[in-house]
Amino acid sequence: MAGRNGQRVVVDIVGKVRTPGVRRLPAGSRVADALRAAGGVREGTDTSGLNRARVLTDGEQIAVGKPPAAAPASPGAVAPGGTAGGAAGGPAGPVSLNSATATQLDALPGVGPVLAQHILDYRTQHGGFTSIDELRRVNGIGARRFADLRPLVQP
Repeated sequence: MAGRNGQRVVVDIVGKVRTPGVRRLPAGSRVADALRAAGGVREGTDTSGLNRARVLTDGEQIAVGKPPAAAPASPGAVAPGGTAGGAAGGPAGPVSLNSATATQLDALPGVGPVLAQHILDYRTQHGGFTSIDELRRVNGIGARRFADLRPLVQP
């Protein structure tokens, strides 16, 4: 798969893959392409939380086979695919600004589809988030909304 105009995305693939690490892939690559670039998923790994058809974003991290369901101390924790244990009320654990989908961001309180897209646009334009404070630079996130979102997100 060749990227347009030779553009590439850089992603960090961690967890239960054969060769985790940072990979450079053609722009427009999908999670499935990243998994192949990491040598594939280790046998027996549950990938149901991964959307393998999702287009990659430069600077994101793809966590494969992380054990959120095995963490009983945090009910409703966010799974690797970003889905919370309880569907009502949105995600209960921190959502990664660098790998969340528009749907996952939209589920955050005070974030609708337009603001979710602004977050994705910022992430694409700036190569991802290095700190939560960068969220303040996103169009539509003021001091109050930032204060509400701060405990719910991570870079």
